[in-house]
Amino acid sequence: MNPPTDPRMSETPRRGSLVSGPRRRWNPPAFLTATVGVHVAAVAAVVIDRNSWPWALGAVVANHGLLTGAGLWPRSKLLGPNWTSLPREVAARGEVAVTIDDGPDPEVTPRVLDLLDAHRARATFFCIGELVERHPALAKEIVRRGHCVENHSHRHLNHFSVLGPRGMRQEIVRAQEAIAAVTGELPRFFRAPAGLRNPFLDQVLNRLDLRLASWTRRGFDTLNRQAHVVLDTLTRGARGGDILLLHDGHAGHTPSGGVLILEVLPQLLANLASAGLTPVTLRSTLASADS
Repeated sequence: MNPPTDPRMSETPRRGSLVSGPRRRWNPPAFLTATVGVHVAAVAAVVIDRNSWPWALGAVVANHGLLTGAGLWPRSKLLGPNWTSLPREVAARGEVAVTIDDGPDPEVTPRVLDLLDAHRARATFFCIGELVERHPALAKEIVRRGHCVENHSHRHLNHFSVLGPRGMRQEIVRAQEAIAAVTGELPRFFRAPAGLRNPFLDQVLNRLDLRLASWTRRGFDTLNRQAHVVLDTLTRGARGGDILLLHDGHAGHTPSGGVLILEVLPQLLANLASAGLTPVTLRSTLASADS
């Protein structure tokens, strides 16, 4: 296995401390700050007047309900910054991001790469760390062809959203290390498995200089078997700045047995081109986001 070539990795050589740049100061989201305030106020109210406990308990339960709802809504920004679209400057140029999750898959991903090449399109692959370790040549090929590999956790655990901060960090860091070791590039973005998360994630990502990315629109292509329905969902009203979601891993299949992404992607890319929209990688838009 070749050593990582990204010079930024030399800043933090210890295992488990990979970051892509100078650590940014973490500012807790206003919603989390308000959550702390609710808990403090509830305790104070009970201390002052024990008979107020039903109201205090109700406030805490309601707050936890909002926290849970925010974590179950992948596009929510209540728990911290979340890329649901590209920066305004990028959107004005008519650029969009095609993002592809859950790979790399040795049967599907090479054919996806060929389709992208045929349309001269760039994509962002949110890869699972252990699959990158299992298929290193394929992960390298994604980068060689001009695309980016980003972090989709190490094992894609179904219970990722209920992990504590230590468990989340382990999953994310292991994927960072696996992807960097294979491709020579540190991921700059993270997408949670199924998009689900909890209040601990934002600080973990901040310490690793990773940005959370969800999507503008998704076709539910792991569940929906109709290619035309997925295509319509992704393209109806598409505009500059959109982040689109498909899957090469856990790929859905059409009723005739075809791989859904392979049937959707050619027409999707053609439709985007007809609308004057250019697929780019998420990473290529970072300068506009940080300016």
